[in-house]
Formats: sequence, structure tokens, C-alpha cells
Amino acid sequence: MLIVQKYGGSSVADKSRLLNAASRVAEEYKNGNSVVVVVSAQGDTTDDLIKAAGDINPKASERELDMLLSTGEQQAASLMAMALNGMGLPAVSLNAWQMGILTSDSYGKAKIEKIASDRIKRELSDGNIVIAAGFQGINRKGDITTLGRGGSDTTAVALAAALNADKCEIYTDVEGVFTADPRHVENAVKLDNISYDEMLDYTTMGAAVLHNRSVEMAKKHDVKISVRSSFSDSEGTYVCGEKSFRLVSGIASDSNVLLVTVKGISDIKKECAVFALLAENDISVDIVMSRRDSGKLRFTVSSKDMAKTERALAGIDYEINDCLAKISVVGTGLETNPGVIASVYKALEEENVDMELMTTSEIKISVLIDKNDKDRLVKALHKKFFE
Repeated sequence: MLIVQKYGGSSVADKSRLLNAASRVAEEYKNGNSVVVVVSAQGDTTDDLIKAAGDINPKASERELDMLLSTGEQQAASLMAMALNGMGLPAVSLNAWQMGILTSDSYGKAKIEKIASDRIKRELSDGNIVIAAGFQGINRKGDITTLGRGGSDTTAVALAAALNADKCEIYTDVEGVFTADPRHVENAVKLDNISYDEMLDYTTMGAAVLHNRSVEMAKKHDVKISVRSSFSDSEGTYVCGEKSFRLVSGIASDSNVLLVTVKGISDIKKECAVFALLAENDISVDIVMSRRDSGKLRFTVSSKDMAKTERALAGIDYEINDCLAKISVVGTGLETNPGVIASVYKALEEENVDMELMTTSEIKISVLIDKNDKDRLVKALHKKFFE
């Protein structure tokens, strides 16, 4: 059996945690399985590297940032291989170019386009445990790229798909996918399973359990993911193609959102020009509301894209509100249960929370509210749908 395991930064944060993860890998190998292990940078390494870059040059290019940030995963991969070697097991660490992980040219949020997996297969056939540096790839120029925060999840799923692995396990510091963030909602419940579509919306809307691109890739290649804790033997949560019969699967929140209001927009031609500028600057847009009667176009972008948004809209009359949070109710049961929106409105009324915008789809309802009301509304919605 071929197993792909991924260990997040908290799971390998220090010596004891890294050795704990290595013990799990060793157990699978000793059971006769072939194992590929994807690792993230240890603990706060990535944040520390970003800070170091800012101290040297606050305007460092995205190319050089990727060159720097990729070293965190390479360090963790080498240390994991050393730990396994110290246990008497054959292990070899590989970075992106050695594994043939080819990506798009976009620095900071590149997409995996192809994996030339010959080297990995050769190492596995030689009886080695392969330790893969996650989060990184190589573009057509031969430059190192990174896949965005949480990108090691995507590395793991991509490798599982390319190698036709029997299992893809994502190890983290929580026991699976919960109905809300258990750090903030005391009665949050762990889900046994969740569909790809629900998980994709859940992650996109702010749930920091899996990288959203990893879920996209898992759905595309039908890779069943097991999200588990590296600190317990819990079965975790399976992310797969099976739809649940739940009305709601989870409540997600995202404070990293900006509401942009562009003024003087009176027709679709001007709206098109705004979104063309955003596209040229590689800025993704989420909620959109057009009010041509008032000449306003409103939309949300990620707070990490604030500087790029300001550059893209230079010379245009606009304003940015960075004091909002997005709360989302996610579930496949939403499309057949019209009472869900009424319940969301009732929670807003009961908690006396003003709503800036709302957007809906078949499996999610999202509202923009003041950041100060975020935790209170999440708890109220969780109580309404799960308690």
C-alpha cells in the first residue's frame, strides 16, 4: 500500500513533535507500506522568514520572497529524514525541483501544473521513505515558487494523485473538521465526513483546516483525504465525493477580508474595466454587488491583496473598509431548505448585528459584518443550527 502523509507546521514544530511524527511514519513503513511524507516548515518559521525579509527590504520582490520562504520546508524535510535515519530507517528528503513539481509562473500563489514523478518512484522502489518539502514548486523559468499559505496540503494531494496513492492523510493539530472553530466555539462537533464541495466552500470562506486548492485538486482527481490529529489516534474526518444529508455542515469565519467601494460606476462597461484591472493584477474577487442607481460597485478581496488593489485602482475614486468579517453557513442541505436564510436573519436580529452585504449559493450563505461582532454571531449561528 502506498500512503501519502502530510504533517503541518505545528506537528513538527520542535524536536519532540517532529520525533512523534517520525514515529507515525516509521510505524506505517514497518507495516510494509510505501510512504511519502510531505512536511510544512516548523512552527513559526515562515512568519519568522517573512519578518526577516521585511527587516532587510519591506518591498522585496515576490520572486526573492519565494526563494527565501521555500527554505523552511526544505529544512523540515531534511530534519525529518535525519530523524528516520536515526531510527535505522532508509529515508531521503527531496525538494521541488528534485521531485519535478512544475507550477505556473505566479510567485506566492503558484498552481501545480504537472509532477514528473520518476525520481520519487525510483526512491520508493529502492525501499526509501520519501520526505517531500511541501509548499513549493519550480516554474518554467526554473525559479522556485510557493503555493500560498497552507500549500503543503496541495503538495500532498497532488503527489497522492500523481502516484495513485491508496491513502492521503493530512495530519494537523486538530482531530478533524469541526462544525465551527473549536478554539472559539465550545460545543463545536467533529464531522465524520464532508463532501468536496462543502469543504471547498468551507476553506474558501475562512476555515483554516485545509488549503482550498488542495480540495479542488482532490475533487478533480477523486483523492479521498483523511484530516487527522498528529497527537491522537482519532479517525479524523474524511473529505470525499459522498454528499451528506446534513442541513448545515459548518460555520466559517474570515477576518482577512476587505470591502472595496468604487464610485462613479454607471454602466457595465465601467464595471468591466474595474474587474479587468483586478484580473491584470492577479486579484481574486469574492462577493460582488452593483448599485448603478447610486453609481457604486462593491466587492470583497483578501486583505493580503490590499497593496495590489490600491495599485490596480490608482486614479479611480474608491474606498476600502478593513473593519469587516465574513461569516458563512455551509451545507449541501441549503438548496432544498429555504428556511436557512430566515434563520440567519433571525440570528442577526437576536444578536443586534448589522449586516453590510449578503451573498448566497446552493451550499453557502455569507454575510459581511463588523469584526467586533464576529465571534458572537458565529456562536449564535452554531447554537441555532447545531445545539
